[in-house]
Amino acid sequence: MVIMRIRFKKNFAMRKILSLSLFMGLYLVSMAQITLTSLPSGGNKKAVVGERVGLTDITIHYDRPGVKGREGKIWGQLIPIGYIDPGFGSSKSSPWRAGANENTTIEFSNDVTIEGQPIKAGRYGFFIAYDPNESTLILSKNATSWGSYYYDPKEDVLQVKVKPVKLNEKVEWLKYEFMDQTENSATVALEWENMMIPFKVSTNYIEDQLNSFRNELRSERGFFWLAWDQAAQWCLQHNVNLEQALLWSDSASGPTFGGNALFQPKATKAQILEKLGRTAEAQALMKSALPLANMQEIHQYARSLLAEKKTREALEVFQLNYKKNPGQFTTLMGLTRGYAANGDYKNALKYAALAQPMAPNDANRKFLSDAIEKLKKGQDIN
Repeated sequence: MVIMRIRFKKNFAMRKILSLSLFMGLYLVSMAQITLTSLPSGGNKKAVVGERVGLTDITIHYDRPGVKGREGKIWGQLIPIGYIDPGFGSSKSSPWRAGANENTTIEFSNDVTIEGQPIKAGRYGFFIAYDPNESTLILSKNATSWGSYYYDPKEDVLQVKVKPVKLNEKVEWLKYEFMDQTENSATVALEWENMMIPFKVSTNYIEDQLNSFRNELRSERGFFWLAWDQAAQWCLQHNVNLEQALLWSDSASGPTFGGNALFQPKATKAQILEKLGRTAEAQALMKSALPLANMQEIHQYARSLLAEKKTREALEVFQLNYKKNPGQFTTLMGLTRGYAANGDYKNALKYAALAQPMAPNDANRKFLSDAIEKLKKGQDIN
């Protein structure tokens, strides 16, 4: 019995030692894989730059090398022309990684075109085969490899030619910039030392916006008339998607979302009907909507008629507003504009003179002073 106890204690001790040794081994292996945070190799700078173009977010992650006294030795030397064998990894013919260290990546939240070529939404590895006359931009579906050591042309989703441009001022640290921005496009440019490589990214802003409206109107935002009216108004202003906009204006001006007793959604619907050539329906709707309008809404509606060169109709609305809200600066100014637009400068002067002492601020006082001088000369003020 004593011998068995001694053997049990020895076996238990051995198991404990083995377990401890295994634990220490795993601990040392795991510790060997832990590295501390430090600057990227070569003193390069990590960077991210992005812009929203239209409704599309464009984001570039890259490492920024510096010139560091190597003027004249960057393009064509440090950055080779065309493709090279990097001497490491699986690639034997690699373009430049368009930055330093890790893969440069570019990401689009919606579909875009680059220099006119279509690209699906997503994240891509970004490379450049540099040539001083015509460089090749490359987007690869492989966005996770290190640099271009594993570049594979079979993974390319885009190759497009662009012309490098000489810079007048030196750029010490490589950077990407967004330039020449419009509602639906921007030029993205890589700049380093004395060279810029620009490329144009365009978005389908109209379709992106319509898709956004369609999605949002199915969310909690669609439970209020203003959201439906906003979507319909946007289509009206851009003269697109008018048939669906008419349905959206139906929702805005109907009883379900609370817009049936308001002027604004009914006015939007009337304007869409007018655009669709359904003039009689538009006029009937506006006639029924005007009693719901406040002074400012009537005034702005009449101003919109002036903008459409419907001067007679505009004067009638200005007169209606004055009848409902007599002696107000806004309605006096409306009659001034309405009569002037119809060439009745005598009546326009009359109401301008009445409005002048009621002007609420310096800007309005100056406008009226100038307007009176124009009207005296028989000139329109609109």
